[in-house]
Amino acid sequence: MNILGLTDIHGHVKALQNMNDMILTADLILLVGDITNFGRQAETESILSALEPHGKKVLAVSGNCDYPEVDACLTDRNLNLHATSVVVDGIGFLGLGGSLITPFGTPNEMSEDEIESRLERAYARLEPDTPFVLVSHQPPHDTRCDRLASGMHVGSRMVRNFIEKRRPLACFTGHIHESVGTDRIGATPIINPGPLGTGFYAFAEINRQSASVDIRPI
Repeated sequence: MNILGLTDIHGHVKALQNMNDMILTADLILLVGDITNFGRQAETESILSALEPHGKKVLAVSGNCDYPEVDACLTDRNLNLHATSVVVDGIGFLGLGGSLITPFGTPNEMSEDEIESRLERAYARLEPDTPFVLVSHQPPHDTRCDRLASGMHVGSRMVRNFIEKRRPLACFTGHIHESVGTDRIGATPIINPGPLGTGFYAFAEINRQSASVDIRPI
């Protein structure tokens, strides 16, 4: 299965319109949070409408800069992965939207305890031994994907604990704009391609046993 991961779109429809050739190669598109820039339903609809002509399956989580109306729109379209999971061609996709509490009071934040409960609730929906991919706007702690410009790691310890315990095939993440890169936690590759508007996206080839990921330019 070929997967495109698009994170921190922040309402940049033009960036999506430049991806026609890339989208054609995908079996599945993952929207990994901050779909809008503090937007609501109308902005969400504009992003989703830019993808619709390609007829590709889309799954998504909201980000900390997305208001509740974004989640509602995703749910209405049966795209929302937050705190739940779905299976596509034998591979599970499990989602976590929002972020840890930030200094900025963004609309969609939660505590570590809330993150833990939502991840476990989503995992419980999968049949035992289902291989799965984690789609988490909030990156795991202490990787190349959660480091501020200052060098401080600001990822979630509960996301990291979940990866160590449940061993997903891969983790698509975002949120920390300056922490573009890939890393591993055990056998699980972690990938943060950075905001879509800067010209990069995540690409993965995934089967039931393994995942290969890389960051590609638009």
